[in-house]
Amino acid sequence: MGSYKTFLIFFLNFLHLSIAKNLQENNTLSLSFPLTTTPLSQNSTLKSNYLFSSKAMTNNIPSLNYKSNFKYSMALIVTLPIGTPPQDQQMVLDTGSQLSWIQCNKKLPKKTPPATFDPSLSSSFSVLPCNHPLCKPRIPDFTLPTSCDQNRLCHYSYFYADGTLAEGNLVREKITFPNSQTTPPLILGCATESRDAEGILGMNLGRYSFVSQAKVQKFSYCVPRKQGNKIMPSGTFYLGQNPNSHMFQYINLLTFPQSQRMPNMDPLAYTLGMVGIKIGGKKLNISEKVFRPDAGGSGQTMIDSGTQYTFLVEEAYSKVRDEVVRLVGPKLKKGYVFGESLDMCFDAINSVQAGQAIGDMTLEFENGVEILINKENVLDDVGGGVHCVGIGRSQSLGIASNIIGNFHQQNLWVEFDLSNKRVGFGKVECK
Repeated sequence: MGSYKTFLIFFLNFLHLSIAKNLQENNTLSLSFPLTTTPLSQNSTLKSNYLFSSKAMTNNIPSLNYKSNFKYSMALIVTLPIGTPPQDQQMVLDTGSQLSWIQCNKKLPKKTPPATFDPSLSSSFSVLPCNHPLCKPRIPDFTLPTSCDQNRLCHYSYFYADGTLAEGNLVREKITFPNSQTTPPLILGCATESRDAEGILGMNLGRYSFVSQAKVQKFSYCVPRKQGNKIMPSGTFYLGQNPNSHMFQYINLLTFPQSQRMPNMDPLAYTLGMVGIKIGGKKLNISEKVFRPDAGGSGQTMIDSGTQYTFLVEEAYSKVRDEVVRLVGPKLKKGYVFGESLDMCFDAINSVQAGQAIGDMTLEFENGVEILINKENVLDDVGGGVHCVGIGRSQSLGIASNIIGNFHQQNLWVEFDLSNKRVGFGKVECK
């Protein structure tokens, strides 16, 4: 395995969808600020994170746009000014999770910007007590495991799929943006036990996600094309109005009322109506039903910024793999699987020819909307002279959903328009 590790961050929340009542059109937040998209800490491991997991703003926030660059490698990492006075904290931008948490582990190595948030330096920091409603079991739309610690404060914990633990206290803290824009106190996790230097910025449709608590109407990002493991190009992230939105094509989000909730489905994810896949202009013989939740919820198609690669349920993955084998079977690296997920891989000597032979890939959605993956972007350099098709089996993650990861969102504006319940795409050279 190469020096870069695949880090999959998405939280599956079997919770009630209540974003609609938390968004009001007269309260908006619009910003653009620094993102750094880099490999996560060296202690990070291949993870599929399963977390079975507000205060309303009372004043209008003027729309602002502050553009700056971020570096893209495998995960989108935003730097946010947390607390009063602000402390810059690095957080993984994750549209697949609800709870946002900052790193409060004082045992982590010192670095610049500091990886650890120091609560004692912030006048707006407070810890939720044990009698807070969120610290009680069976909260309808927030089932994060909580308990009372020895100080009678609200303690949370969750396990990653690889067995590692992240835990700490649930807290309230502000985010202070430029021009004196400040959110109300947001409910966050303050992790005192975690091996990863970065926190999480939860951006899904849950009522305790960042976008719900801060009443963000829109957010968008542009992931630039990855250029190997050494060169990290730049991209942009917006909270609020994106000046490029006039060029976007939109697809409505699929929503599911309470009566249709199913055990294998995440109702808080950004679910899209995917209809097919093309390789080299050839439409694969995959039923549209494969991309829609069945009676048990299997087959849901989500777009997730916190997952690196794209994962497909077996019925779709097998057709993709069959076509790749038909086109370039003899060049495949036999018996090789990267990160326990990607098994369509090639040695460097065969990778260019393989990419050319496979050709462009297209993910097709309702309303004629498409994500075009140029043939130059079909394979990812995973290190050690190996290049892999950036698609794996969902089964390798232990889930029954289709996930469109950030690798297949390169050179693409992706806008999450919460007020209109839709997602927009715009092809562009991300800078």
